[in-house]
Amino acid sequence: MLNLPKIKIGIVAVSRDCFPESLAANRRKALVETYKKLYDENDIYECPITIVESEIHMLEALKEVKAHDCQALCVYLGNFGPEIAETMLAQNFAGPVMFCAAAEETGNNLIGGRGDAFCGLLNASYNLKLRNVKAYIPEYPVGDATYCAKLIREFVPIARALYAIINLKIISFGPRPQNFFACNAPIKQLYNLGVEIQENSELDLFESFNKHKDDPRIPEVVKSMESELGVGNKKPEILSRLAQYELTLLDWVEKNKGSKQYVAIAGKCWPAFQTQFGCVPCYVNSRLTGQGIPVSCEVDIYGALSEFIGQCVSEDVVTLLDINNTVPSDIYEKDIKDKFPYRLNETFMGFHCGNTCSSKLCKPEMKYQLIMARALPQEVTNGTLEGDIVPGNITLFRLQSTSDNHLYAYVAQGEVLPVATRSFGSIGIFAIPEMNRFYRHVLIEKGFPHHGAVAFGHFGKALFEVFKYLDVEYIGYNQPKGVKYPLENPF
Repeated sequence: MLNLPKIKIGIVAVSRDCFPESLAANRRKALVETYKKLYDENDIYECPITIVESEIHMLEALKEVKAHDCQALCVYLGNFGPEIAETMLAQNFAGPVMFCAAAEETGNNLIGGRGDAFCGLLNASYNLKLRNVKAYIPEYPVGDATYCAKLIREFVPIARALYAIINLKIISFGPRPQNFFACNAPIKQLYNLGVEIQENSELDLFESFNKHKDDPRIPEVVKSMESELGVGNKKPEILSRLAQYELTLLDWVEKNKGSKQYVAIAGKCWPAFQTQFGCVPCYVNSRLTGQGIPVSCEVDIYGALSEFIGQCVSEDVVTLLDINNTVPSDIYEKDIKDKFPYRLNETFMGFHCGNTCSSKLCKPEMKYQLIMARALPQEVTNGTLEGDIVPGNITLFRLQSTSDNHLYAYVAQGEVLPVATRSFGSIGIFAIPEMNRFYRHVLIEKGFPHHGAVAFGHFGKALFEVFKYLDVEYIGYNQPKGVKYPLENPF
């Protein structure tokens, strides 16, 4: 997938100078060998020269991991560790850092072979707090080589998202549509996260679009669209205009990426888009998202950021949907009740006009935007990609700034049910345990907008850790039955 970093984690062992250095070195070696045997050896780099015992060693280790192009760091306490040097290592590394520690290996060697890393990690975490240094510390961060290898593997998608965020530019076009301010939010928190934002006029976009009118690449893009759509190509007359728009966006990205490595787009799609561009952008949005450049609808900047984070964690296509409408009781009674373990109010329909990648739709078809066509000529609303969303596990999530500049997020795991929606757009019947309470006490109570990002699989654990690392003030989730939300009425 384009627009996605490949992460290499530098493994650096640390040692307290009154402990045998060989203990840290041998445990690091065992950890790396185990990881390479179980997982992808390209994910990690063993820092073999330096065992960090002092500030000088810390500088040497930094030089080593930088020379080997490591985007993330694992500080591994093979023994108690030097709390100053090891936390300075995290402080001076320009990327995400995790800490974990070695468990004792055998009861036959608890004199010369005891490492006390269990204790040492407490000192490390205390010193990280003193220095205001962020680090990822797993739920239980101490174990043998196999266990710690698993912890590092779980850190890979977290590190990928965190590294990508600080190297991201979001390109937006136009203000939010009138009477649709729900996803609007201050951009200050983007800068706090290290994200760059380029806000453009939709007039600038329209000018660029017109300059692409006779672009010689258009026929090639049309051919790609025809191949992707197959029998779902119900509006062939609009493809050249959509291809023109796709090339406009791709060229804009290349010319405006600037100092950043990765890009997401928050696009305008109404009310004047259809009459001026002569189409809707939904299918192009779906195609770019499928290529690894997430495009949110309705200038939803934090939606674009959320999509990008989901893409980094899942290494897969994502989508952005309205948390839209209830499931009719007759559909529930006929197709869901007694077949799936969900109540009616744990189900809902996630919908958008036609922005979901074809790979995530059942029998995708190019159509027109029904809602817009109620007030406009149908021919200017062509360009949606419609179909029921493929069934399977999903994670619904969002990162959002509040109107007064606080970072909030939510994560909820569930599934798309294999049940026909009988409706239009990119749409699916979603089921999330305790959705009714989550809807009321997280989405409504905390003022989240109607757009939710969707990752195709269960990625709640990694997303939760990403949000924790980013110092998100509030992270909501669908609390299980019997666990009350703070303002949930106990009576």
